[in-house]
Amino acid sequence: MSIGLVGIKTGMTRVFDESGTSIPVTVINVDSNRISQIKSSERDGYSAIQVAYGSQKESRLNKSLTGHYKKANIKPAKGLVEFRVKEIDEGLSVGSDISVDTFKAGEHVDITGKTLGKGFQGGVKRHHFKTQDATHGNSISHRALGSTGQCQDPGRVFKGKKMPGHLGNVNRTIQNLTIVKIMTDENIMLVKGSIPGHKGSVVIIKPTEKKYTPKEIFTENEQSLTKSNDSTETLDASSDNANEAMDNPSTSKETQPDSDKNNESSKDE
Repeated sequence: MSIGLVGIKTGMTRVFDESGTSIPVTVINVDSNRISQIKSSERDGYSAIQVAYGSQKESRLNKSLTGHYKKANIKPAKGLVEFRVKEIDEGLSVGSDISVDTFKAGEHVDITGKTLGKGFQGGVKRHHFKTQDATHGNSISHRALGSTGQCQDPGRVFKGKKMPGHLGNVNRTIQNLTIVKIMTDENIMLVKGSIPGHKGSVVIIKPTEKKYTPKEIFTENEQSLTKSNDSTETLDASSDNANEAMDNPSTSKETQPDSDKNNESSKDE
């Protein structure tokens, strides 16, 4: 069981498998994940791996965080995230990097992010209330909340009543998402479906708590790969021919007099 990762939501796109089926995916950039601290149950009361992500100027950090990063011998990070584990792997050490290939294509993950902020919204949009009549003498109260309390007893509104208020900008977790593809060279993970957050927001990727059977759902089309290879070969061949022509200008000059002689003979006839 691998520990989690911290990534940046880049946006959404889609990929086509070998059968031509379109798979909507979210692009997550996982870069600069390194271990800043290892917590043990004997010393800290619980076992966890603290991961630092991103980069930050040292001038923007307070002295406590600066000392924490210097103790771990890592560059200043944008933030810290802890992942609780049952047992600490012996291969993990403070300062070591965690790459995106800790997860494999076909595995399922839980992704946590902060949802889009919608501001102050009414009951219809916030809680999916039904609207009142559009006609039959109704004025101004089409999207009004309606009754919120009872009579003289209890004479108040109960706590927790669904009413207008702030919507969004809260942490939410989407469970059991499938990893479509891992791009190790670019430090990119493609996950099927949408995840919380806006473009550029920080998301936390953890192994899912649900039971599942790992299965790859995306296979690249071999024909497209062969076509791309053929096109690159033709481009290379054309560039080689152009370079040869530039290196041997004498051959082009020798062919010019021959063409001039042929033109003169045709005029005499």
